[in-house]
Amino acid sequence: MTDMPTPRGKLTPDRPLSDLTWLRVGGPADFLFQPADTEDLAAFLAALDPEVAVFPMGVGSNLIVRDGGLRAVVVRMGRGFNGIEVEGNRVTAGAAALDAHVARKAADGGVDLTFLRTIPGAVGGAVRMNAGCYGTYTADVFVKAQAVTRAGEVVTLTAEDLNFRYRQTDLPEGWVITEAVFEGPTGDPEELHARMAAQLKKRDETQPTKDRTAGSTFRNPAGFSSTGRADDVHDLKAWKVIDDAGMRGARRGGAQMSEKHSNFLINTGEATAADLEGLGEDVRKKVFQSSGIELHWEIMRVGEPAPDSQ
Repeated sequence: MTDMPTPRGKLTPDRPLSDLTWLRVGGPADFLFQPADTEDLAAFLAALDPEVAVFPMGVGSNLIVRDGGLRAVVVRMGRGFNGIEVEGNRVTAGAAALDAHVARKAADGGVDLTFLRTIPGAVGGAVRMNAGCYGTYTADVFVKAQAVTRAGEVVTLTAEDLNFRYRQTDLPEGWVITEAVFEGPTGDPEELHARMAAQLKKRDETQPTKDRTAGSTFRNPAGFSSTGRADDVHDLKAWKVIDDAGMRGARRGGAQMSEKHSNFLINTGEATAADLEGLGEDVRKKVFQSSGIELHWEIMRVGEPAPDSQ
């Protein structure tokens, strides 16, 4: 690979990514870059060969990295990007701040961002994927975000720039979100914390939270119109069409569709990325054969297959 810039943060070549994803699979990235701060990130990207791919990575909660790894510089934000500040009804959070922490800190300040409490990710991913739960989406509370472009420019992004839709935005490839500002309704802190406790209880009762998963595997089919807001919800659920196709508990290698919630893909212990992605494709094929419904992945899959599997 081309000569790399020398940042103030940590730059690690040939870094395995399996321990950085919730599913614990995946080969190495060409480089893993952990910037010291926004200025370090901007200077690094400005100096990086424009031909080199850049892949921003959060906590790896919604991600399969294929077994052959990723031919890119993976940017992973750390302590310099996890601050949370509450001022009035506005909450400013760094891209690495966990969604659950943002929800709790907001509730302490009487701001209702409770929908974030059970979303297993960080703020950068929540903005990038318009994360949502319980009928509320990131788009509903979003004010603005700061990002660094692939060319190293620090820019402010509006909702119009991002064009929020169901589980997607128009964030350009290689751009890295560094922080976001949200504005939520006012709420009583005690009531907000009680609501989040109830949400957690319900989640733990219905989802395999103690297993190695990446959250919902597939989007709910035809579930939302272009806005992705709650009033556009259709009743058809991915788990139901998976059940109807007889794929609850289905296995491939060390991968399994959860018996507890059939839209959750599990690494039972020894799964490869190929096992997990292959089982997902098995499910998609069986559902289409059974019902004519085409399921779309919610989990992001990136990188290359292992050389011996090609």
